[in-house]
Amino acid sequence: MAGADVTQELDTVLVEVIGSALATIVEEMSGTLVRAAFSTNIKERRDCTAGLFDADGRGIAQDEGGSPLHLGSLMGIVDSILDRFPRAEIQDGDTFIGNDPYNGGGSHLPDIVLATPVFVDGELTAWAATLAHHADFGDRGHKHIFQEGLRIPPVRLVRAGVPQDEVLSLILLNCQVPHERRADLRAQTSANRLAVLRYRELCARYGTSTVVDAARELLDYTERRTRAAIAEMPDGEYAFTDLFDCPELDDELELRVRIRIAGEEIHFDFAGNPPQVRASVNVVWTALYATVYYSVKSLIDADIVPNAGLYRPIHIAAPEGSIVNCVLPAAVNGRSETCQRIVDLIHGALATAVPRRVTAASNGANTGVHFSGRHPVTGAEFVYLETIGGGSGARATKDGLDGVQVHMTNTSNLPVESLETEYPLLVEAYELIDDSGGVGEHRGGMGIRRRVRVEGDEIHFWVDTSRQRSQPWGLCGGGPGASARVLLSEGAGPVDHGYALLRRGDAVTVETAGAGGYGRPEDRAPEAVQRDLAESRITPDTAARHYHPEEEHP
Repeated sequence: MAGADVTQELDTVLVEVIGSALATIVEEMSGTLVRAAFSTNIKERRDCTAGLFDADGRGIAQDEGGSPLHLGSLMGIVDSILDRFPRAEIQDGDTFIGNDPYNGGGSHLPDIVLATPVFVDGELTAWAATLAHHADFGDRGHKHIFQEGLRIPPVRLVRAGVPQDEVLSLILLNCQVPHERRADLRAQTSANRLAVLRYRELCARYGTSTVVDAARELLDYTERRTRAAIAEMPDGEYAFTDLFDCPELDDELELRVRIRIAGEEIHFDFAGNPPQVRASVNVVWTALYATVYYSVKSLIDADIVPNAGLYRPIHIAAPEGSIVNCVLPAAVNGRSETCQRIVDLIHGALATAVPRRVTAASNGANTGVHFSGRHPVTGAEFVYLETIGGGSGARATKDGLDGVQVHMTNTSNLPVESLETEYPLLVEAYELIDDSGGVGEHRGGMGIRRRVRVEGDEIHFWVDTSRQRSQPWGLCGGGPGASARVLLSEGAGPVDHGYALLRRGDAVTVETAGAGGYGRPEDRAPEAVQRDLAESRITPDTAARHYHPEEEHP
């Protein structure tokens, strides 16, 4: 579809119109992927993200429903493709696949990216990419990357419109649930093809050069607004430390960050963090950068378009070989746990600079539960992944949210009906945990309790969480949220470094952490305290000890 013969003079209105069109394309990509997907993790939980990039791999649009952490894999894939393949060899109709954190721009192996070049009038003009978390690699070790699944450097899955069946066969042979992977990869391919069509239609309407120039101006505009927002923050150096635990580690680690704001630029220094560990919670640079970019975006203008222009005033230094910037062969499957805590570090450090913009600590985890084994009825292998939300930190003017995904994750819960239909599992409890939110003028969000009973034999269970040994901190006098817990029914288990072998009738109870409160509890409005009591969010004992103790509480 031609577009080069149409030209329009670029002005701010046209830039906004084209920017909205690009945003619409990625939303349509995401919707197509979800509707066409087969696995519950994508079609129900929406564990996927879509993005558009310019010809050089700079992000120009990302769907709003995606997870911020997915940006780490998306932002690296095009660069990796261009490093491996001369542009002259990239053809119209190609689609590349990749997931490797060390050679493919990925951030962990389940997040498989498909990237398709967009050619207009024979010229490489943009890239369309989709990422989907393929919940397949269950019952794996996590001492190093070679245990965690199949590593895929960027290779062609489709060459000039012709599917590369040999590549697909190699990938599927290494999957536990290959029919799901085949269907989900087809859904990603369809979403990319739709994006190519829509981008070409946009070029046909406004002219290719106009669309390309508008995308470039959108990046510059985002940069200008980001710099202006940073300039409003007080110059200075700010530091914070926090303790990090996970089931795979015997001891807590101390994580730290030092931030320097200088004019319209901001610098992050992660020196002094622990070395990478023989566990899944190491973070590659793509995931670290995505986390820092999110953290800055969450503290400045909410209306700034999230594209590569945001990155320009942000500078990041982290020693190679550390847990926050690991090198081969570090395992990275659980990197989201550490990334969640990095957000807390940044917010904790900047609470001194902009206390009314940050929240108290949220649940500090991306609590993932994994069940895998053989279905007793169908005889087929299954892998069930769920990430359970928790408390969101209280804000300067509002309570925290209860039982939600926070910060770097943005997936939905899997409905109980779908879970029990698809897998040999029974949900016996799914509820908010009373008194799990930290006290304060504004209460911290509540954690979630979920109890699942196994209805199959030899089911492998793995939990990936944090805040079992520490509590999410409060701000400005607010109290901490409750810690997380994992409990097994009598006779089951034990859970050893996050793993357990379950048998028919065993039950697992996962309790996620709450969140910290904001402000002094004695400043909380009495009617808010009475409402919390009526809704059983807090107990009478908590009300008597922390909220207006001179008053009588039922």
